[in-house]
Amino acid sequence: MFATGKDRYVALTFYAIAALTDFLDGKVARATHTVSWVGKIMDPIMDRVLLFAGVLGLMLTGELPPWIAAFVIARDAYLAWGAWFLQRYRRRPVDVVYVGKVTTALLMAGFCDLLLDLPVVNGLGITTASWLPGLNSTPSAIGIFFVYAGLVCSTVTTIIYTRKGFAIRDAWRAKQEATRGE
Repeated sequence: MFATGKDRYVALTFYAIAALTDFLDGKVARATHTVSWVGKIMDPIMDRVLLFAGVLGLMLTGELPPWIAAFVIARDAYLAWGAWFLQRYRRRPVDVVYVGKVTTALLMAGFCDLLLDLPVVNGLGITTASWLPGLNSTPSAIGIFFVYAGLVCSTVTTIIYTRKGFAIRDAWRAKQEATRGE
């Protein structure tokens, strides 16, 4: 709907409802102690579906630089590969880190605002790079700054998960060596 230009506000409404219900589902599951294995696996997948929908729609309309779309998709592909790789060392998925939730919230809020395209603010003028809307002199929806903050948090999250992955692998290897030595 959004990419074809039919109705931005209906597209935004659907996107916001999907993002809100995803958020509430996690809150309810934790509050009622009904967190499940299926939920731990499906929730990150649905987060990715929502993010990819926002990224691709905004990129197709030219409102999001392609490098941001590539960054978000590559980062998620890397983390999905890492999760798959870690299955040989442990069946349980890696626990979600708080900064990962902040990342998702910032990106979804930014994408929702970019879908709405309001309010538009003057660019900060700290660069002349055309591929950095909002940071250059070009006016942009304020949501781009949420997206930039989400990208920073996304990078931090990726580093944390990578370190956790190496720790899981190293612990598994140490355990294997200890059992061989007995």
